[in-house]
Amino acid sequence: MRDLLIQLNLIAGVGTARMEALTRLFADLAAFRRGLVATLEAAGWPAADAAELAAAAARRPVEEECAAAAAAGIRILTREDGDYPLLLREVKGAPPVLYVRGSLDAGRDAPAVAVVGTRRPTPYGRNVARQLGRQLGRAGITVVSGLARGVDAAAHEGALEGGGRTVAVLGCGLDRCYPPEHDRLLEAVARAGAVLSEFPLGSLPLAGNFPRRNRIISGLVRGVVVVEAAERSGSLITARLALEQGREVFAVPGPITSAVSRGAHALLRQGARLVGGAEDIFEELGLGVAPPAEPELALSAEEQRVLECLGPEPTSLDRLVALTGLPAERLAVALSGLELKDRVMDVGGSRVVRL
Repeated sequence: MRDLLIQLNLIAGVGTARMEALTRLFADLAAFRRGLVATLEAAGWPAADAAELAAAAARRPVEEECAAAAAAGIRILTREDGDYPLLLREVKGAPPVLYVRGSLDAGRDAPAVAVVGTRRPTPYGRNVARQLGRQLGRAGITVVSGLARGVDAAAHEGALEGGGRTVAVLGCGLDRCYPPEHDRLLEAVARAGAVLSEFPLGSLPLAGNFPRRNRIISGLVRGVVVVEAAERSGSLITARLALEQGREVFAVPGPITSAVSRGAHALLRQGARLVGGAEDIFEELGLGVAPPAEPELALSAEEQRVLECLGPEPTSLDRLVALTGLPAERLAVALSGLELKDRVMDVGGSRVVRL
């Protein structure tokens, strides 16, 4: 049955519902190959559809896919395997096949939490996602997200900084990275946790793949945290799926004037739990852990002077030179130190903000 599931997953157009129907007709891959057309015609399939399915299976045999995955260091799991994620196994319509880079850990991944949000966060949203990822990671909670630009990437980075596990779910085959500029982040996530996909090798990051990816993100976790999201956002799809799957939904409030906070505010109006820090997540999920204290990194006198002149709104470097009285060279050194300590962020255009 395991090989049959992988074979069916390789055939375009065979979704979860059709796969279930086919596995009721065939006991294993050998039976599928031996009697495919005759069995399907006897079950009422049009002869052309049965022939097309047989041709598609022959064009991409499971043996070739498994060999290619093994060569790339990728495992293929099915629902028949004991290390298929336990929480995901409970979800209706869970993917029958998963591709895995890295390692899954049933014990450590059981209290996982997803952190998701917009691909274009504000400096505030990016910092919150990174901080939550770091706090969850340091507390031993696996952080799950989608490796996308913006909030997703910040959450993964925070978990890695906190020395924790993190899992990324992709909307393409695991032999490619999307977005491509996250190739180093993908490698770091695979070393510290796992990268998952239900899509066969070679699959492109098509728009229709991402709602399917989102149901895996929410299915892997106890709760989903939406940091920043517009009114029409894939993160809200993840939140809706989480509710359907019986997961908790959390949202981070933002400024009422911020367009990327409207989705999170809508979730709060609908009853999502407000997140002011990781302790709210621990309490709601009954995880029995305290948020780890963030280590305070000492600031130099010049770093402190620069920080006192900054606020949440972007400030130009020329303006900072005037406010601090520091030469441009010394200002650049102080800003580099503050960036390394996660106290400021460069928002482009020679402007920085305080975090």
